[in-house]
Amino acid sequence: SNKTKSSKICSGGKPMIMGGDTGGLFLPLFEESEETWGRPLQVILYAIGLGYMFLGVSIIADTFMTAIEKITSSKKRVKRNDGKMITVKVWNGTVANLSLMALGSSAPEILLSLIELIFTEQWNSGSLGPGTIVGSAAFNLLIIIAICIVSLPAGEVRVIK
Repeated sequence: SNKTKSSKICSGGKPMIMGGDTGGLFLPLFEESEETWGRPLQVILYAIGLGYMFLGVSIIADTFMTAIEKITSSKKRVKRNDGKMITVKVWNGTVANLSLMALGSSAPEILLSLIELIFTEQWNSGSLGPGTIVGSAAFNLLIIIAICIVSLPAGEVRVIK
């Protein structure tokens, strides 16, 4: 039946996310009545919804990043062995912020994997979740590092202290 299902989708059937032969995970939102709206209206409404969601994510991410920066920039007073009080940073700001950014940038892949795990009836992870996590990690390790290296002016060397 998988061969039949994939051949129907490849030969011009609906994509699985839009209903397919067995229905998508959550789209279409308005069941069968949405099919009578016409494709341009559907595209416009989904684009507006997608833009609204991106706006919400950006507001939430900005709020959390501000809070994270405040936490990771905190300092405390400690007494040295000679009795003198000094102020030290609680966190290494660079390491803390980069670690949290790495976690935040991997969150969509992790959530996608969890959704796939929860909504499949077998409770087995399919190829989508692990594939996106590994692909994202490979991209981050290879492409982003390569761009950082290539973007330095010729002859300039930078060192992390």
